[in-house]
Amino acid sequence: QVQLVESGGGLVQAGDSLRLSCAASGSSFSDYAMGWFRQAPGKEREFVATIRWSGDRTLYADSVKGRFTISRDNNKNTVYLQMNSLKPEDTAVYYCAAGLGWGLLGPRGKTVDYWGQGTQVTVSS
Repeated sequence: QVQLVESGGGLVQAGDSLRLSCAASGSSFSDYAMGWFRQAPGKEREFVATIRWSGDRTLYADSVKGRFTISRDNNKNTVYLQMNSLKPEDTAVYYCAAGLGWGLLGPRGKTVDYWGQGTQVTVSS
């Protein structure tokens, strides 16, 4: 069992930066691929980024590539999402996700075993 708690969301202006954090507890953090998904009002949840257990492989959605960076600190049981050059279309609830295994999380979310409760990110124009 893994518990995931996100933090770092908020209201920012277009062009600003935010860093989301997700603290994991309850099981061996380094056994899990981690990732971030988001859901905007009236839309389905969508993939944002994922990182392998060792941190040596990452994958990003095209919409955030070059602006967002996912990283993890296995000593702190925490995964991060650094978001730069934020746009109004990045407005969504951001969810942390964990999936047991040595690969990356699948972009459709089918390999996710645990979800966080979400943190709101609002980008004003």
